[in-house]
Amino acid sequence: MLSHSYPCCQTAPGFRPPRLAFKITAMSPENKPRILCLHGFRTSGLILRSLITSKWPDTVLRDLDLDFLDGPFPATGKSDIERFYDPPYYEWYQASKGFTEYRNFEECLDYVEDYMIKHGPFDGLLGFSQGAFLSAALPGMQEQGKALTKVPKVKFLVLISGGKIPGLRFGQPKAAVGAFASPVRCPSLHFIGERDFLKTEGEVLVESFVEPVVIRHKSGHTIPKLETEAEETVLSFFQRIRQMLSDESSSVRSLM
Repeated sequence: MLSHSYPCCQTAPGFRPPRLAFKITAMSPENKPRILCLHGFRTSGLILRSLITSKWPDTVLRDLDLDFLDGPFPATGKSDIERFYDPPYYEWYQASKGFTEYRNFEECLDYVEDYMIKHGPFDGLLGFSQGAFLSAALPGMQEQGKALTKVPKVKFLVLISGGKIPGLRFGQPKAAVGAFASPVRCPSLHFIGERDFLKTEGEVLVESFVEPVVIRHKSGHTIPKLETEAEETVLSFFQRIRQMLSDESSSVRSLM
């Protein structure tokens, strides 16, 4: 079933309170991975939900518990999807034209963590575009104690049209500088489009992960439809995730 959650979270200094979040869950959430979904630049949680539910089959969605969150900051400029989707649009953080300086990145980290504390626990993250750049860096930052220090470890990632935050080579944003200093060991599923302007960045990102699962598709910078082979790959990935979560749960119970 489809449900809508209206979070009421306390604000952290410097940013707006969490906005409307859209949640997709099945009738029984037992053994279903809980995933926080982070949308692309100047879009929204509602738009990402619309894209995923229209392009991914029920065979995939029925076994997932997806929570779509809006970014903390209203769009500061024109959105590329204005012809297709109505506002409002949001951003996770801002960067200068050359990606040499970032603004509100630490505030973004606090915002995401605050939502995870109030509405978690979450098992993994799904990110598209700017949301994928952010999601990809979070496990490394969490490992170093620079982000998500008050919530459980991120156990897996789904990254669509993502890459490494470009400003890392300039030492910006500081919290993310060492995010990829060591290979990222959490399971990861990557989508790379043949016509995506971020294709090269996506290929470089894959190299930072241990045993990544990669789906290459013929589309551009978008949520791709899942053809038969891709659907089987996604189903296999999440079957592995469910088994991992089940094993962890069993291990915890055995210690009680």
